Amino acid sequence: MKKQKRYKNGFGFNVLGGNYMKVYDFKVKAQDGSEVDLSTYAGKVLLIVNTATECGFTPQYDDLQDMYDEFHDKGFEILDFPCNQFNQAPGTDAEIHAFCVGRFGITFPQFSKVDVNGENAIPLYKWLTSNTTFQGFTGPMEKVLTPLVEKMDKDYKNNGNIKWNFTKFVIDRNGNIAARFEPTADMKDVRAKIEELL
Repeated sequence: MKKQKRYKNGFGFNVLGGNYMKVYDFKVKAQDGSEVDLSTYAGKVLLIVNTATECGFTPQYDDLQDMYDEFHDKGFEILDFPCNQFNQAPGTDAEIHAFCVGRFGITFPQFSKVDVNGENAIPLYKWLTSNTTFQGFTGPMEKVLTPLVEKMDKDYKNNGNIKWNFTKFVIDRNGNIAARFEPTADMKDVRAKIEELL
């Protein structure tokens, strides 16, 4: 297999066979199965997150909705991708959405359930994980997550794979990756990065 060229950006690398990629080069599936071209979000600050409904981090939906309420009018969008690769997002797209709206009152876009790692990962997530590195777990959940993740991936510290639910990527107004936050990161730090880019 031919090795792909890498092109440096402000955060990591954008990988593809010769062209500079941005988030706008990808298409994803809406809950109804229709295709969504991410170029429709051009010029906005984005937070892309893989979520789950039965995870210890699920209450972060409250923080995400608070940020969305506060910053949406300034050009901020959250793109929510439910994922069951960690066995914590059972149910159909409709059931997941009903839970999130009923329990947390979310109003930001929630897409069809996806894989974020491995052969079946959607191209958007292949790009995100190829162009970032693991930022390390912090806080009290570090002791819980580290052994779980180590069982799944012995080399977890040295690759960009998604380690758990609620890993967040912040995209700047030009479509470049500006930051990656692991699920244990303080939501105040996530908010600060978004404010910096708005």
